[in-house]
Amino acid sequence: MDKKIKVGITHGDINGISYEVVMKTFAGNNNKMTELCTPVFYGSPKVLSYYRNVLDIKQLNTSNTASAEKANPQQLNVVNCLEGEIKVEIGQTTTPAGDAALKALNKAIEEHKAGHFDVLVTAPLNKENVKTCLPGFSGHTEYLQEKFEADDVLMMMVQDQVRVAVATTHMPLSKVAESITPELVEQKVKLLTQSLLEDFTIRKGRIAILGLNPHSGDNGAIGTEDRDILVPTISKLKKEGYNAFGPFPADGFFGSGDYTKYDAILAMYHDQGLVPFKLLAQGGGVNFTAGLPVVRTSPAHGTAYGIAGENKANEASLRDAIYLGIDILRNRQRYAEASANPLQAQEQNHHQKRNNRNDRL
Repeated sequence: MDKKIKVGITHGDINGISYEVVMKTFAGNNNKMTELCTPVFYGSPKVLSYYRNVLDIKQLNTSNTASAEKANPQQLNVVNCLEGEIKVEIGQTTTPAGDAALKALNKAIEEHKAGHFDVLVTAPLNKENVKTCLPGFSGHTEYLQEKFEADDVLMMMVQDQVRVAVATTHMPLSKVAESITPELVEQKVKLLTQSLLEDFTIRKGRIAILGLNPHSGDNGAIGTEDRDILVPTISKLKKEGYNAFGPFPADGFFGSGDYTKYDAILAMYHDQGLVPFKLLAQGGGVNFTAGLPVVRTSPAHGTAYGIAGENKANEASLRDAIYLGIDILRNRQRYAEASANPLQAQEQNHHQKRNNRNDRL
């Protein structure tokens, strides 16, 4: 628990803002981030040097290393994932950038499986150019689920006490309705409940479930999925002891501020959850993947080609992704320790119940 945590950071798209936000996060002679963790950057020393000159970032202590296993605890360690020359085309989507993103991600996965670092933070990549190298690639979430052989995962956006998960992720809207089944909703609520417990120390978390259709279907007048699928599934979950509520019409739920009354929100599809979240987060927030054996977080923003190379990128979301990853790792460690000691678990549960009561007073 007291060992200094190693955080592996993948460079994402080399033509976006990833290098800028990483350098800004760890720049400065008295950088507090290296006191908190040992950072290991999976990318390219050459690309780092290029952006350092473009952005005129001087106070940055770096160390090249072959592996996170040999990382210097006081510097930004760089593991080279790219052999030969690599062309940076700032603000452009290119096939070499997709290949570079995939190579860094695969190297980080390999190193984590070997036990060389603790928390994985993925800088944003471009799915389009990664697909040119790996057809069928649909995003970090699904790729990491496959590589870590996780039974199920849940994409969750987090900022402070707001946690928005999505039942379906990177899926065409035309396929969402047919994908919303009782089994899927039940599975996601159970995974979200467990994540709230293990990752956020919230017992019996209160989960709000958003309706699929406008006005949650108006009792079948605007689609029958809410009436026929969500209502009975929520009722079943309640009988099994889960704190599931809804379905709530998404517009009124966020517009009225009701989202503040719940520990987490389960949206039915990507934009239903992420659009209001990003409006509330105002450029901040963290993407967290629940259900993986590795703690994986990511900044909530994308590649931001429009401001790449202009020294305008805000590193706050990446910094928050590192903070959250470390917090979740520690929470998981405490949960594992408490589970191994029933008396300690009982005391921890009593303490957490009291905290939850105080939070809602």
